[in-house]
Amino acid sequence: MKKETLEKRTKIANDILYYIYTHIEIHIDLEELSIDLKVSKFHMHRIFKEVFGRNIYESIKSIRLQKASNLLLTNKYSTISNVANMCGYSSQSSFIKIFKDRFEQTPKQWRKGGYKEYSNKILEQLEIAKNSTADFSNVKPDIVKMPAMKSYYIRNKGYTSNIKETWQKLKTWVLINEIKDYKQIALFHDNPTITPLDDCQYIACIVPSNDEKINSDRLPSFNIASGVYAKFDLQGKQGDVLKFIHWVYHEWLPKSEYETTTKPSYTVYRKNNHLNNSNEFDISFYVSINF
Repeated sequence: MKKETLEKRTKIANDILYYIYTHIEIHIDLEELSIDLKVSKFHMHRIFKEVFGRNIYESIKSIRLQKASNLLLTNKYSTISNVANMCGYSSQSSFIKIFKDRFEQTPKQWRKGGYKEYSNKILEQLEIAKNSTADFSNVKPDIVKMPAMKSYYIRNKGYTSNIKETWQKLKTWVLINEIKDYKQIALFHDNPTITPLDDCQYIACIVPSNDEKINSDRLPSFNIASGVYAKFDLQGKQGDVLKFIHWVYHEWLPKSEYETTTKPSYTVYRKNNHLNNSNEFDISFYVSINF
């Protein structure tokens, strides 16, 4: 397959997945999407399956359940029906059935603590996270309003060691384009403490300060969502990140008076553990909040 054709197909698949994530709370009209992307529904389904290894409908179902499982933890003032609606389910009974099929417990059981055993099993998949001794009990966030940010990105399937290679490719792209002033941002479309690590969508992003002379043929772009976020500043070693995200969603958010939204959380790196031999990081972690 020609390089240009491969890049075009990858962009279409990425655009489809981005659309799903950003419209998960409504009915997703694939007919309308195919018109917007200027590609037939048949080719849209085929391209998506070739790039991501699963069909569009399976992805929509999986993403809705991942979002719902997270909101059930963090949004204590939202009813199960509210959460179902926020994730695109029009029927509470069908949501409960689909949720139970996926997590082997009802949304009510999950919310009452069933998530803990499920989440701990995921945390144990990553040895360095399981062995982390970091303590976050004294970490306090700032509440900030963030603008939308145009980013160039590579989507990495899985929250695993292959993230390092993704960041090295982005670093190569930055050097070739001679981008001097930019931010490195990681976008978490999924909560990696309740989504199996191999299934997580981790998006490595470059946000240039000056966007005028950048050749974006190689990389797709999208806007990181604006909004109100809780911003946590943190330093540590690689294994601490997953444990920290676990703490934010399972301890800080449920105990706070805030609720989260379907917008993805993201990390801004001042020091990127994936691009140094010490595995040390210096980050700000942003989680979208409502009050």
